[in-house]
Amino acid sequence: MKHFTISLLSLLILASCGSTKQSTNTSKASNVSDNGYWQQHVDYAMEIDMDVNTYKYKGKQKLVYTNNSPDVLNRVYYHLYFNAFQPGSEMDVRSLTIKDPSPKISDRISKLQPNEIGYIKVNSLKQNGTIISHKTVGTVLEVQLNKPIQPGEKVTFDMDFDAQVPIQIRRSGRNNKEGVALSMSQWYPKLAEYDEEGWHADPYISREFHGVWGDFDVKLTIDEDYVVGGTGYLQGEPKVKSGKKTLHFKAPRVHDFTWAVDPDFIHDTFQMPNGPLLHFYYKKDLEQHYLDNWKKLPLEAAMLMDFFNENIGQYPYDQYSVIQGGDGGMEYAMCTLITGKRSYGSLLGVTAHELAHTWFQFLLASNETKHEWMDEGFTSYISALAMNSLRNDKKPNPLEGSYRGYLALANSGVEQPLTTHSDRYEFNQVYSAAAYNKGAVFLAQLGYVIGKDNLKKTIKKYFDDFSFKHPKPFDIIRTAERITDFELDWYFIDFAQTTNTIDYGVKLIEGKSVTLERIGLMPMPIDLSVTYIDGTTEDFYIPLQMMRGEKPTSATIISDWAWAMPTYSFEAKKEIESVEIDASKMMADVNRANNELTN
Repeated sequence: MKHFTISLLSLLILASCGSTKQSTNTSKASNVSDNGYWQQHVDYAMEIDMDVNTYKYKGKQKLVYTNNSPDVLNRVYYHLYFNAFQPGSEMDVRSLTIKDPSPKISDRISKLQPNEIGYIKVNSLKQNGTIISHKTVGTVLEVQLNKPIQPGEKVTFDMDFDAQVPIQIRRSGRNNKEGVALSMSQWYPKLAEYDEEGWHADPYISREFHGVWGDFDVKLTIDEDYVVGGTGYLQGEPKVKSGKKTLHFKAPRVHDFTWAVDPDFIHDTFQMPNGPLLHFYYKKDLEQHYLDNWKKLPLEAAMLMDFFNENIGQYPYDQYSVIQGGDGGMEYAMCTLITGKRSYGSLLGVTAHELAHTWFQFLLASNETKHEWMDEGFTSYISALAMNSLRNDKKPNPLEGSYRGYLALANSGVEQPLTTHSDRYEFNQVYSAAAYNKGAVFLAQLGYVIGKDNLKKTIKKYFDDFSFKHPKPFDIIRTAERITDFELDWYFIDFAQTTNTIDYGVKLIEGKSVTLERIGLMPMPIDLSVTYIDGTTEDFYIPLQMMRGEKPTSATIISDWAWAMPTYSFEAKKEIESVEIDASKMMADVNRANNELTN
């Protein structure tokens, strides 16, 4: 989603209140690894018939579910996301009761009429041909199995369902504010994920998603003059009958399927050399300056993809689509939906962010509902670097905005730790500042701790080890430990699991001697810049004892600082004029006023 920054003032106020080619790069790997890691697998076959006049559609779904877990499953759950768009839903009530409701939702759901709401109604459900009982509870379908699913067993579920597309309010829907007919995300009954933590059948209240890896085979029947873009590879030419066409898509090895349609879409393509075919869908009735922006976008979108390929890992599919739709910007399988009436800078920036999500959440499929900072923060980090490179801005710290946002949050008195479930934040703005800004600082500051080159190696190794899987928060730290041989659990614990802050200060300069103090609870190694009375300078590096190692540095390495010791003193070789802690400002110190001292 779109990058978010937050001001200290606002927090204080709150506190007071498609290609026809089949990919050859996505061959299926085993879901059970030699080290005991396992994940579930699901294959979807769906036939959908959409009525663009009533916004209703009928669906048939055949789902083959493989239980790769060591557990016997007595129940399964499906997400029925469109049910959130009904008066009295959890999404509606949460928006009416949270202290800072999203303006995108506000009270809009509460005012929907019966022909404007969203719903998915399950008419029948069978397990291996036998009818099974099920109950719809808000946005979740609870299914009691006739026969438990044994470890290693494959089970086929057949479902018939009816659905209605809601007026576009949040991500999905019809007739968005820019007039796009259908933005179809979270539109089908989606099997909930089960892993070593159990089921993840979270209600759809406001945040994002988690899904089971698998293959999709989707046949969509819709009026023949509608242009369709989204997930998957188009199989042959559409079949046309009685004014409607049926398009057949296959999407290998994805965990979601999204599409958008409009009769007035322009469809442009850009073939990347040795890379995927990029698709761009946007409405032809846009004002000319917006049309010009969309025409400029493909070349730089390709440059962004090259950057992410080089700095994270290779994009594995044969196509990617940027589609006008939705309510802002949101990432999906092989595509994104973004609003299109933007300045060119905004259009490029949101494309950079959503495209980066292909790596940080789609391929590295962390659970967005529980670990939102892993996708939003890491995406904010890498997209900021990409834009800095693309624009040749040469900013010493492209994450300056993220640092400002995090520091405002840390000093606000309303921060919650990154371990907070995404729906449990007291304020929407605190969620955003934590997910986007603190999450980005988590990676950028990790580079301060272990060194920029080691961070680059860590990101690439993380991608190699965890793409097409569901990485957990500690996986990024364990990867960094394997790259560096440092002990880094302290960094994860303090920065992600608590609201402990970093605050180091220069306490005293006496001749050649310097005394530093640790004021905040969070430990850190220290980069120190010393200016001598004769005008010369020297950089020092003070390792953190519990880290059990030193980052690569050209600075003079002096003795370790043990965290429990509140002060640290050392003697330089000459008389000192001034001292500064972390001149790079890559350490998220919450009070930089005490970081410098002049004798």
